Amino acid sequence: MLRHREVIGEDNQYIAYVAYPLDLFEEGSVTNMFTSIVGNVFGFKALRALRLEDLRIPPAYSKTFQGPPHGIQVERDKLNKYGRPLLGCTIKPKLGLSAKNYGRAVYECLRGGLDFTKDDENVNSQPFMRWRDRFLFCAEAIYKAQAETGEIKGHYLNATAGTCEEMIKRAVFARELGVPIVMHDYLTGGFTA
Repeated sequence: MLRHREVIGEDNQYIAYVAYPLDLFEEGSVTNMFTSIVGNVFGFKALRALRLEDLRIPPAYSKTFQGPPHGIQVERDKLNKYGRPLLGCTIKPKLGLSAKNYGRAVYECLRGGLDFTKDDENVNSQPFMRWRDRFLFCAEAIYKAQAETGEIKGHYLNATAGTCEEMIKRAVFARELGVPIVMHDYLTGGFTA
């Protein structure tokens, strides 16, 4: 621990500032970083309560992560949209629509001027809207909106699933449909999935 200070107005509460040598972390591994910082410390039984309030990652460690293969300029080039913000939204209501009605909402948003839409993280493969049907109707919505507007459109299909194999299956199906964007909820699906 580098230093600590008392929390003003609270008995027996402190803010601790802790630093670790970079050699304790596997390069490019978010999982190892959080296991070392959060998992290990939060499991320390001598502490009755603990909260992580801030995490600062040194540039030397940040550089070990691959990161996205490209930045905003490549996105703008792919969409052929410059000089303005890229506009998008999460489809609402997030739950309860049939796949057909969900696809209709995607189409209306894209046709109405948005550049992209996305699934909410809760949208997976529920009985009222199975993932395969949602993927099909969303792909149809994208292509229809593109044909009518002459613009490139996109939708982030949530491929998060209970197993890595199922996530890959969903991502492959999205690729087969020609949908270039899938999303993965790392908080529930895991950093390494």
